[in-house]
Order: sequence, then structure tokens, then C-alpha cells
Amino acid sequence: MNENTQLPEEENNGLNINADENVSGTEHLTDPLGESDQEALEAELRESKDKYIRLAAEFDNFRKRTAKERLELFQTAGREVITDLLDVLDDADRAQAELDKSNDNTALKEGVKLVFNKLRNVLQSKGLKPMEAIGKDFDPDLYEAITEIPAPNAGLQGKVVDEVTKGYYLNDKIIRHAKVVVGK
Repeated sequence: MNENTQLPEEENNGLNINADENVSGTEHLTDPLGESDQEALEAELRESKDKYIRLAAEFDNFRKRTAKERLELFQTAGREVITDLLDVLDDADRAQAELDKSNDNTALKEGVKLVFNKLRNVLQSKGLKPMEAIGKDFDPDLYEAITEIPAPNAGLQGKVVDEVTKGYYLNDKIIRHAKVVVGK
């Protein structure tokens, strides 16, 4: 370091150049507030408190409203499906009335088949799709094995031989696994 290069403290004889030489560093902190300054700060504080209370109340109302809407949604989620199934239930009631008063088995069978086909069509329109299992390779993600039996032929080893309970997809998600018998 040469003689012309001096540190800032040496130039100012150790005083901080950012401080006013005539006022000590903390003097302005101990100055009493003027009446107008204090009133302005109190007004600002009241306004901030009011905003906070209103915001908290608004959030609480939002939380309660969404909880209520969610509950209503769960309670009425199946309403559309059930409404569509009421037509099928009406047809089933008519079929039962015909069963009680008729002896024509062929007509009764046809009527019951129509009711079941209508039920399947309504459910399929809502996204229900039956799972194909018989003859497929056993997949534990899709099927629940009830038992294993000796395979009738070598081609059915490790495959689904029989379906005890049908599995279903709802909008391509499994809602019930098929219960199957697997060939070994």
C-alpha cells in the first residue's frame, strides 16, 4: 500500500461516513413521536387489523362453503345413475307382475332378457365395462384366484379356466376384480 492510498476510516478519522457527525447514531430512535405521527400509525394499525379480521372471516366462510359443497357432491354423486336405473326398476316391476299372472314361459323369458339388456346398456352408457377373463393369462393385478385346478389341456396352464364372479371397469379403472379359477 502506498502513502496516497488510505482506508476510508483513516480519511474520516475513524468516523462512519454514512452517519451525520452532528447527530449520534441512535438519537433519532429516542425522539418522541409527534401527535400526528402516532395517530397515523394507530390508524394504520386499526386498518391492518380490520383487513386481517375480514380476510380471516372470508377464508373461514370459503372453507365452510367448500366443505358443504363437497358433502352435497358426495351425497348426490350417484343421483344420475340411480335416476337412469329407475326405468330399469320399473321394467323389472312390470316383469314381476307378468310372472305372477302368466304361464307363458317363452314370453316371460324374453321380457326378463329385455330388462337385463336394458340394465346392461344403462350401465355401459355410464362407463361400466365387463372384464374379459376366460382364456386369458392369469394376472394378479386384474384377477383374484379362488382356486387352481388341473388344466384340461396344456394350452390352459397358467390361464383363467373359469370365472366365478365377473370383474368390471368403470371408465377404464378397475372397480371389481374378477374371481377366477386358474389352470395349473
